[in-house]
Amino acid sequence: MIILFSIIAAIVVFLIIVVVKTITSPKKIDNVRKLLKAGKNQAAAKLAKQIVAKDPSNPHAHYYLGKAYLADNRGELALMEFKFVNEHALFDNQLPEVPFRKEFAALQLKFNQLDGALREYLLLTKMDPHTADNFFRTGEIYEKQNRKDLALAVYKKCLALDPKNAKAHASVGYILFQAKQLGEAKKELDLAIRLNPETYSCYYYLGKLLKEAKDYGGAVKAFDKAQRDSEFKQKALIERATCYMMANRLDNAQIDLQRAIELDKDGTSNDTLYARYFLAACFEKSRKIEKAIEQWEVIYSKNRSFRDVANKLQEYKDLQSNDNMKDYLTCSDQEFLEICKNVITKTMNMTAQQVESKKFGCQIMATDTASGDWMNMRKQMYYIRFYREPEPLEDTPVRETLDKAKSSNCAKSFIMASAGFTRPAMAFAENRPIELIGKEKLQNLLSKAGS
Repeated sequence: MIILFSIIAAIVVFLIIVVVKTITSPKKIDNVRKLLKAGKNQAAAKLAKQIVAKDPSNPHAHYYLGKAYLADNRGELALMEFKFVNEHALFDNQLPEVPFRKEFAALQLKFNQLDGALREYLLLTKMDPHTADNFFRTGEIYEKQNRKDLALAVYKKCLALDPKNAKAHASVGYILFQAKQLGEAKKELDLAIRLNPETYSCYYYLGKLLKEAKDYGGAVKAFDKAQRDSEFKQKALIERATCYMMANRLDNAQIDLQRAIELDKDGTSNDTLYARYFLAACFEKSRKIEKAIEQWEVIYSKNRSFRDVANKLQEYKDLQSNDNMKDYLTCSDQEFLEICKNVITKTMNMTAQQVESKKFGCQIMATDTASGDWMNMRKQMYYIRFYREPEPLEDTPVRETLDKAKSSNCAKSFIMASAGFTRPAMAFAENRPIELIGKEKLQNLLSKAGS
């Protein structure tokens, strides 16, 4: 009998505990909700933690603890709580599934957990198929994953539900632009801007399209407007800078690139690395090599495999130990002309007859030193170009040099390029009256001319 009474007593105590929990837990959860509504996020989190400590499997408590973290800008902790809810919750009127999944998906997207966010949004397109935003967010993720065909398909479903969705039209336009369907892309972007002129992301995509069409003036104006969207401001500054670079307005480009870099306090985003890379290109083209090296070193410290930065640093490391080549690349235009004249006089046994400064460097008409007066038509003439461009020369300047030499009745032509030549350039020069002098040979000539 004693054992029987003990069992009955234990059962009664257990039932009392369950009843008390059933009665008190919803009241406590309701208090958490009230605290959140009143903006008392820390108090709400404290109470939710107390509930979780006593009842670790309570999904409502975990959910509202996540909401409290979210309201207090502690997104990573909120995401952990929401993951628990996702795995354990039985959704009901107090914890409706669709709103939760929207919050959960948005949080995963914020922390770049694309696969998890995609699962949630795909589920939402089934659970809530009449909400266009679910399809739009799905399209955004597909686009980030470079799955453009799938992105385009769901964007179109979004537009079927919401034909006036300017952002969706803009995204469709940009995908079509990337697919080189420029006419259709422009239609979509123009429509997006008409629907909502304040959707400034549209101007970013329009700028990209105009830039591709080499309408740099129109592209610059579009990127100006795109900067009003905080999400696209850095990208727009970088794109506008590249337009200025193509127009050879390097000072304007440098200003935009500096601003783009300053927008990223951590300095680790890929866009920031591109801004530094283009800024280094501006410095290199302006022959401010030390400043270019500074930018490449910062990039290399963040990402050692970023484009050709490692090669650039190695190339200019060699330069730092070669004063003649350093002077060749960094000196003023007038000094550069003197260096080039010295090369042909001291190492090629020629006399400069005409020396002309050019954007790429300089060009010289010369004769053999022993030939005397160059006006005598029997004397051999030579046409020489000196380049100090940062990129290897393609075949186009080689063709131009040959044409110029031919029209000037020159017996032979030479091109000296500090960055060397591409394979097509070297292949074209074979068996033609032109000699290509690359970096190593040029260094030797400069050394001899300077000695």
